[in-house]
Amino acid sequence: MLRRTFLRGTLGGAAVSVALPFLDGFLNTSGSALASTGGPLPRRFGTWFFGCGMNPPRWDPKTTGTDWELTPELAPVADIRDRMNVISGYSVLLNGEANQVHRTGVFGALCGGAPKTSDSVAGPSLDVLISDAIGTRTRFRSLEMAATGNPKHSNSLRDVSSVNPAEPSALGLYTRIFGPGFADPNAASFTPDPNVLLRKSALSIVGEDRKRLEKQLGASDRARLDQYFTAVRQLEHQLELQTKKPPPLEACSIPGAPTDMPLDSEIGNVMGNHELMAQTLALALACDQTRVFNMQFSDRASSLRMPGSPDTHHTLTHEEPRDHDLGYQPKATFFVMQTMEAWSTFVKILDAVPEGDGTLLDNCLVLAHSETSEANTHSVVGLPFMTAGTAGGKLKTGIHVSGIGESCSRVGLTMQQAMGLNVGQWGTDQNQTDRTISELFT
Repeated sequence: MLRRTFLRGTLGGAAVSVALPFLDGFLNTSGSALASTGGPLPRRFGTWFFGCGMNPPRWDPKTTGTDWELTPELAPVADIRDRMNVISGYSVLLNGEANQVHRTGVFGALCGGAPKTSDSVAGPSLDVLISDAIGTRTRFRSLEMAATGNPKHSNSLRDVSSVNPAEPSALGLYTRIFGPGFADPNAASFTPDPNVLLRKSALSIVGEDRKRLEKQLGASDRARLDQYFTAVRQLEHQLELQTKKPPPLEACSIPGAPTDMPLDSEIGNVMGNHELMAQTLALALACDQTRVFNMQFSDRASSLRMPGSPDTHHTLTHEEPRDHDLGYQPKATFFVMQTMEAWSTFVKILDAVPEGDGTLLDNCLVLAHSETSEANTHSVVGLPFMTAGTAGGKLKTGIHVSGIGESCSRVGLTMQQAMGLNVGQWGTDQNQTDRTISELFT
């Protein structure tokens, strides 16, 4: 038990690794692949979550295809409409299950099925499935961030007991990635940090004790131990990567440290923290520190609020009267508009980093989503989804697709196949599907 506690302490200690940039000489003549291997530039997947949905009549475009109209609540994305897709109408299908408010929508979409209880999920979240496939070749399997400043605001999980906590601070994110242990990206020489070698050796020793420990444990503890050693093996692999000189990356550069923001749910602070996090994340992706990420702009049951006001976005969706002339709740809708502004900012930041013959965004696939459509009724019908990036040319952009009556598992299956996962169907019960959203593929 002491050894396990010590190991966890070691895992939670200072991360040490090295990253170098892709230089022009390491790309082919078209700038689309590595000259040394002929392999493509790395592809990345991420989620971008926002709480309390939108107003469907004001958000959902009526026209599908490439000529979709900018509805009132999509007006803030005008500058990026050709770099993103709108996916409307898809739902978490319920067949007797209760709608676990602010939970069914998010985990139905991310895990492929409606949770049967308030403390269950149908399986690992989408990002974890993808990180299992592409996240083992980088320093971090994934990076989780919460612009609200609360590390508990995370939807990334392997199961209900294994939630990946979020980094709550832009400065903390920067220090974690570019702080001690990050080598000069232009250094000609490479020497593995002895602390990495020591940690790797310690993990190997722990692994050798597995058979002895298993003989002393019951079935449930053996299952827990198996899960634990799975994490150990993953960490060993991550450390192994840190003992070798990585391939160079042209887009990689070390930024200056961001100014830390107040960590609270006041909308101005959240917007500022989010932008600083996005800038740091973009360079972490360019330096191939991770290929999977999860950005939480606002939490489930959004706690966003105006300065000096105790009323949260969530509270307003239930208590603010609907304006008779406007037909919606203006104060609550303010937060929807701010959210769409933040999404536009996030996409622009990724698109501003040159990479190969395009930009970082070209080699990303980002899925934006919420846990509800109309928050006042906690509806999981017609959930709002958006994507940005083409996953290295796998998907089209500039399209609106409507899937009224269809399970949102089709969205998740599409994301997995676009990222190269060999999966033919996904989801559980009535949400299981073998149909992708074919209109999005090139």
